[in-house]
Amino acid sequence: MSHTLEQFANQCHDFLKNSPGPSGRQKVAEALKDVLIDPVFIAKHLRPTTGEREIIYQDPELGFCILVHHYLGPKSSDPHDHAHSWAIYGQVHGKTEMRDFQKIEEASADKPGKVKVTRSYALTPGVAHLYNEGDLHAPERKDSTSLIRIEGTDMSKVKRLKYEVV
Repeated sequence: MSHTLEQFANQCHDFLKNSPGPSGRQKVAEALKDVLIDPVFIAKHLRPTTGEREIIYQDPELGFCILVHHYLGPKSSDPHDHAHSWAIYGQVHGKTEMRDFQKIEEASADKPGKVKVTRSYALTPGVAHLYNEGDLHAPERKDSTSLIRIEGTDMSKVKRLKYEVV
């Protein structure tokens, strides 16, 4: 049976409302795994014209967002966290090499923080990974990729601090 956006969004809402914090988010990540391999859902919401960041749902009560991303060709990001929020990355197509970091020195508005790599791993189709507040990570995509991501809030409106690898 195929998932609908409304059905999935309601499921996420219920998990997050009934279990605020990491346990509810982990339930959302587990539910996302089924959506990532649903060809009907993917065909409807991750079209060839999908851009690098498109919000397809924002919860009116809790504020979380469901986004689709399609990256053409290689793309990488510097180490970052999601400030006061969290994110769940769900891989649909391609492969994302992810690195996690430990903070060595705090960042400020005037100066980047310092971090060191603690682990590297691959996100492949069907894999969903939760990043809680303060979890530092950096994705690298060597080819085109698609993903569904869920953010605790619309991160395009959140100022984040910069970090450098030492």
